[in-house]
Amino acid sequence: MFIHEQTNLITGDDGPNNSKHLTLTSAKLPTLDEMRQQYQAGGSLGAISIGGLGLQALECTFGLVGHDPQVLSQFGLGQRIRRPYTLYGLIRDKKSGRAFELKASMEGRLGRIEGNDLQRGELASHDYMIDEIYHYELWIDQKEKFYYDLFASDWRVDGVSQNEDARNILRIAGTS
Repeated sequence: MFIHEQTNLITGDDGPNNSKHLTLTSAKLPTLDEMRQQYQAGGSLGAISIGGLGLQALECTFGLVGHDPQVLSQFGLGQRIRRPYTLYGLIRDKKSGRAFELKASMEGRLGRIEGNDLQRGELASHDYMIDEIYHYELWIDQKEKFYYDLFASDWRVDGVSQNEDARNILRIAGTS
């Protein structure tokens, strides 16, 4: 049984003000969702959902308590560049007691900021969304679990390219 115990988020680069370990209230890794198309042949009694057609756009959300000027500055239509975001998690094997690292790194744009109601006696907080994620990696215990790169057209699971044949046929340089 592997239990996620603690989380930190680095927004931008590794600058001293970019660690959000004291204000992070929530974080959600990107949902991995296959593109599918429903199809029913003209002579068929039933339809089928055909998967494996690609990967839906990735988004990551997180919440911070208070007002964070460093993160707030990353939003805006004038911010055309994608920034690095790295989430670190402490996972504990409840059987052995061993702690190990979950690391999720992505490059994307801060596409949404939503503040909560400002009420006296209540802590202000903001929910954020990172979208336009073109690069995503998930590592567990220093082993690559998932790797996605839009520009290299690469998708790896456990370090093994899942579409190397397509990249080779289409003459797309890969990262493998």
